Amino acid sequence: MAEYVNTAGIILRETAYKDSSKILTVLTGKEGKLTVTARGALRKNSKLAAATQLLVFSEMTLFSSRERWTLTEARSIEQFRGLQEDVADLALGSYFAELTEAVADEDNPNSELMPLCLNALYALSEGIKPASYVKPAFELRLMKVSGFAPLVSHCATCGQEKPERARLDAVGGKLYCGDCAPSSGITLGPGALNAVRHVISCDLKKLLSFSLGEESLREMANAAEEYLLTQLDRKFRTLDFYRQLGS
Repeated sequence: MAEYVNTAGIILRETAYKDSSKILTVLTGKEGKLTVTARGALRKNSKLAAATQLLVFSEMTLFSSRERWTLTEARSIEQFRGLQEDVADLALGSYFAELTEAVADEDNPNSELMPLCLNALYALSEGIKPASYVKPAFELRLMKVSGFAPLVSHCATCGQEKPERARLDAVGGKLYCGDCAPSSGITLGPGALNAVRHVISCDLKKLLSFSLGEESLREMANAAEEYLLTQLDRKFRTLDFYRQLGS
């Protein structure tokens, strides 16, 4: 049944289609992840151009027919212009988009996913926190809202809530103290462990409300990235590019 749908969404990916159109991957709140055709979006002076750029949050009118979506009208709500001023921030934002696309489901909308992505892009764009904070916080919270949260409240073997020499098993997603830890694992000192627990359990509005010393932040960043890549079991080209920039 053909119908028009008004929604808002983030452009996670854009691909040129034919001479003047685009195929968009859009994350919406109610419909989840959608593949949308934006006809004429690449034409000069197209009314759809600004609203169909990568990482733009837009209000859209979509036409649905035979399980295909076509963009008929759109206007940008937030363009995150700050990302355009720093190539590293833009690369990191693109990584966030690729991650979000990887975990989003077209058949099962996730009410927490779009606010998380929007907040992370806004924090980067406005410089609310350094990228060194935003990246691990986003990665860990993304794992939680996707159903892959690590169990870090206590040692999985002896039950200690403040484990010494804590290590996170990236495969099993469990925390161990130094005495119970398997031979491999990701080191988490007290500061990094507290930050990981905060990010996983806090209200989304307080996601970045933590501070760490340089070593603890490094431990948290290492744990977040390794855990995410292990759980999702794939590589991300945008992460590779971000690393090439020396970030």
